[in-house]
Amino acid sequence: MERLQLLRKLLKIERDEDFLQYKEHFSRNNLTHRKQNGVTWYPINISNTEIGLGEYISIEVERTTNHNEPHQFSGGKIAALFSNIHSDAQPINGTIKVLGPNKLRLTLNIDELPDWCDDGKLGINLLFDETSYKEMDIALEKVINASNNRLAALRDVMYKVKPPQFDTLKDGLQITGLNQSQNNAVKKILAAKDIAIIHGPPGTGKTTTLVQAICEVLKTEKQVLVCSSSNTAVDLLTEKLHREKISVLRLGNPARISEEVLMNTLDAKVASHDSFKEIKNYRKTAEEYFRMAGKYKRTFGKEEREQRQLFYKEARKILQEARTLEDYIVLEQFSKAQVIACTPVVSAGRMMRDKQFSTVFIDEAAQALEPMCWIPISRSERVIFAGDHFQLPPTVKSKKAEAEGLKETLFERTMEIENVSVMLNTQYRMHQDIMNFSNDQFYGGNLLADISVKNTLMSNSSDDTLLNSAVTFIDTAGCGYNEIINPESLSISNPEEAALLVSHLKLLLTQYTQTENKQPISVGVISPYKEQVQYINTLIAADEELQNFPTKIVVKTIDGFQGQERTVIYISLARSNDSKEIGFLNDIRRMNVALTRAKQRLVVIGDSATLANHPFYKSFIDYSESINAYVSAWEFIH
Repeated sequence: MERLQLLRKLLKIERDEDFLQYKEHFSRNNLTHRKQNGVTWYPINISNTEIGLGEYISIEVERTTNHNEPHQFSGGKIAALFSNIHSDAQPINGTIKVLGPNKLRLTLNIDELPDWCDDGKLGINLLFDETSYKEMDIALEKVINASNNRLAALRDVMYKVKPPQFDTLKDGLQITGLNQSQNNAVKKILAAKDIAIIHGPPGTGKTTTLVQAICEVLKTEKQVLVCSSSNTAVDLLTEKLHREKISVLRLGNPARISEEVLMNTLDAKVASHDSFKEIKNYRKTAEEYFRMAGKYKRTFGKEEREQRQLFYKEARKILQEARTLEDYIVLEQFSKAQVIACTPVVSAGRMMRDKQFSTVFIDEAAQALEPMCWIPISRSERVIFAGDHFQLPPTVKSKKAEAEGLKETLFERTMEIENVSVMLNTQYRMHQDIMNFSNDQFYGGNLLADISVKNTLMSNSSDDTLLNSAVTFIDTAGCGYNEIINPESLSISNPEEAALLVSHLKLLLTQYTQTENKQPISVGVISPYKEQVQYINTLIAADEELQNFPTKIVVKTIDGFQGQERTVIYISLARSNDSKEIGFLNDIRRMNVALTRAKQRLVVIGDSATLANHPFYKSFIDYSESINAYVSAWEFIH
């Protein structure tokens, strides 16, 4: 209980820090800066207005300038429509619904747009969203106060007060297409009465196993809840379950706009219902009444006011009929779905309030804060976690909250309980030389490389010196490649290291084009530092040879590559300084993610004089020497 009380306190500290950073950002920055930082769109144009799900108005807006500039708007976030000429105009809050690079839909909690919307000079600000903090706090309060009920029992198991219970394992179960450890994980899930865990290291088929486990559970349960704090992970599960002919209802805002995801959303299911035409007719009529009422906007005589009220009354009555029909259709979708898939916060939403599930599956659970996990757990009889506590940890903005334990996840805690987890031990992604360092550092040497990937190289020819090995560490020590700190963002770049990376990549790709192997390849470049990512992106964009290369080269931070893989991965570590500071690189779980994205070729560039003071990086340098993968940058400097 003490831990849970502490979590509530830490969550408040985190929320306050998050809000402070948001406020500072807005107060420090004028309109131009906010636009550059992607938190404001201005000016915008309202291109369409309609009545959406419920009686709320939904507007479609588009940027009239700054097209295709990066921004932070995404589905599900809260934003406000504002006027830049009416100082007394109260901004209207709404939820972002659908999104293109320059277009978005905003569902507003009003039934008509105010007059100032007609006068132009409109914009949209991204707002601080407190919903997730509120829901996490409510969930923690529920867990703390739980007594003599299922939630209290689950809490006691997860806090090691009581041991977890299991039925006898189904020995006969053998799902074709799954290996032995994956089948064992499914058996463990089917036997669990309280909790089971799929521990899925990189490339071991965690999602595939989870999908099969869900299919098996649905043979005895009518409906399950599937959650992940990442929208992309929810989408991936939705797609894969849909392909297994499972009926999925995807709540919230999809991040991947693929056909499979979209057709499973509530909006799409309602829109394809036989009775939807009726709803559209109701809305059309209501909009007509609203339009007629709007004619009386700027006249204030008694008769006009009464006429306006009558039109409004009629419009609302018709909308109420549409709403009743819509509620019926929505209810039908909820009862028909075998899987309800969403983020944990959405699982606490209005439409889910009274729902209770036998089983909740939480994917990427090692990336979710503990209070976030309790939201869906509090409406379930048992919980299945999937994830890997040696990959990306949850993001915590407050240093104090992090230091006092907010970063410790429920996944990590429950991994310590005996017999609840099964580790998937065969990986299908990478050459064994790419796998082995992480295997020894994080997975106790228990991972095996499947025969299909174990020895696969880009080339087996002794002439192709840049392609016939899986790993290279290029050491820049003694080259004078010093890091540069951006005083504004405090992020780090290392221009000379970036230039070396790009020239090495060009040599490698040139060599590849000359081989017999004409398999298409994918290339990823990773740096832990945003500044270095931007710098490398600039170099690649300016290089004609690389622009003409048939494959797109993706450059991102580590978080941007979570769950992904590429044929070739380059990692620029960027740190090089006299004080041997490595800062952000201390987060070795993040580095584990970076090192395990490559399938056939991994090239790591860094300064051993700075890096080798940390035991993890010293081990990596020693490992690269032991497999003959160490080279000095001097070999590539002409």
